[in-house]
Amino acid sequence: MSTREAFVLASLVLAWGGCAGTTAPETPNLGRAATPAEVAGWDISIAPDGRGLPSGSGTSAEGALVYAQKCQACHGEKGVNGPNDRLVGGQGTLGSKTPVRTVGSYWPYATTVFDYVRRAMPFAQPHSLTDSEVYAVTAYLLNLNGIIGEQDVMSSDSLPKVKMPNRDNFILVYPWKPRVP
Repeated sequence: MSTREAFVLASLVLAWGGCAGTTAPETPNLGRAATPAEVAGWDISIAPDGRGLPSGSGTSAEGALVYAQKCQACHGEKGVNGPNDRLVGGQGTLGSKTPVRTVGSYWPYATTVFDYVRRAMPFAQPHSLTDSEVYAVTAYLLNLNGIIGEQDVMSSDSLPKVKMPNRDNFILVYPWKPRVP
């Protein structure tokens, strides 16, 4: 072993030994632990197969009204030409140099659309829509993308049955595992 290698090895051993007795610093005692009720309010994940979907229902026509009031300012009329992400169109573009990733072209599960809208939209007031409003907006977006009919009712029973156009292009690497309390 050369002198240089011996020096590097000795340095690593000393560095490791110096860390062996350290412990994590105490927390700064900011805030408080969330109550079970507070956690339950945000523990709203929806599985791709629909596990976790709440009761309620909505149609595209109902969703159009909610969309006009709560979504159109950011996403544009009928899900296009708004200042934020486009929600409609893009079918057939994913393999191109300029793919358009929308609800209709990219998302693999209709339940994921519901989950995202429920959790994060509208941007300025996330988690503010009722479950039926979320079903309705989801139905509206699916209808605008030609995935469901205008009169189709979306609910915890029907939404998981919707086959999204890009579903087969995703690989489920991590099987859905619900949280263990």
